[in-house]
Amino acid sequence: MQKTINTETFRTALAEHGLTQKQLANALGVSSQAVTNWLKGKDFPRPATLLKLAATLRLTFEQLVQADDPGKPIVAFRKKGNAKTTDIHISKAQGIGRLLKPLVPYLPEMRALRTLITSPSIDYHKLQVAVSQTRARLGIGEKAELEYKYLINEFNDSGAILVPVMWGTKQRHENALHIRLPQEDVTFIFLNLDTRIEDFKFWMAHELAHVYTPDLAGTEKGEDFADAFAGALLFPKACAEAAYRDALNANGIDSAILNVLQQHSYEYLISLNTVYQQVKQYAKANNLPPIMIEEKKIHQARNSNQGELITEILFDPAPPAPDHYIAASKRIFQSDFFQALRRMIHEEDTGSSYLQQILDLSVHDARALYEELRH
Repeated sequence: MQKTINTETFRTALAEHGLTQKQLANALGVSSQAVTNWLKGKDFPRPATLLKLAATLRLTFEQLVQADDPGKPIVAFRKKGNAKTTDIHISKAQGIGRLLKPLVPYLPEMRALRTLITSPSIDYHKLQVAVSQTRARLGIGEKAELEYKYLINEFNDSGAILVPVMWGTKQRHENALHIRLPQEDVTFIFLNLDTRIEDFKFWMAHELAHVYTPDLAGTEKGEDFADAFAGALLFPKACAEAAYRDALNANGIDSAILNVLQQHSYEYLISLNTVYQQVKQYAKANNLPPIMIEEKKIHQARNSNQGELITEILFDPAPPAPDHYIAASKRIFQSDFFQALRRMIHEEDTGSSYLQQILDLSVHDARALYEELRH
């Protein structure tokens, strides 16, 4: 198994410590060319140099070194707020990915032809082209509300298995988890149903961007593109242009501008911040004067007026009984995940601990779900 330097982590650490490659080379007693070769994957530091490199950059070996493992699960997180992704989070998600491998043979055959964005860009105008094509493929117009049901078929057509979960509103580091198994060519997307409707739609659009750009999953560039794509897909140029004009008519009055943006967020059932950011980017991309309202007022208004949780919309009472939960996963999200689990349990005599690990459930919840699937 060939080892290389994790270039993304390496460059981030250099910037954090205010070091150039030449300064680092001098500190390590090697040539600048040696550092360049490490970053290009042409060479790898000797053990003593690697130890000194890790100490200088204050990185663990796991952070600094990546092994060429073609079967290693690729993970990406839709984090809560400013939550920091740690090695523990990554290791845990990769462990779930490895545990999911035995489930793959029980899934239906995946489609070989899938939609890909071959040249992803966060440039406003290029992004709008990708969004326009996506909306056309989904069968909705430029100014139509994007309901999350439109996205579900697209996941199924792209080799992605949706896994609706109920992870609570505060306890988790992530709101969604993306696990791609490169050798099996299958992607699992865990979506937290204990989420406000406006945020849930953004996360689904964000995850769809990852599915369209599998080579970028798990990278900062991939996260940046997914966020940009999600906002533009939910509130594209035609919508942003209309909202911008309405906001200008508010004559610079904060309360009036806020009311305009909120009305557009209600109409499209999306976050107030999504509307604001898309209007802001529309104005910048077209060299127009920005709308005059402080961003902190947008966040204050957004946090004081949020929509229903998906669990509240889908289930009464919530949380649902296992049979209702499994049925909704198939009926609403068109997911074959639990049907595959049922077959695996019957054929392999898989126990409830397996469900507990792959779904990150409590022992009690895993057992209840297992009993339903076992029958």
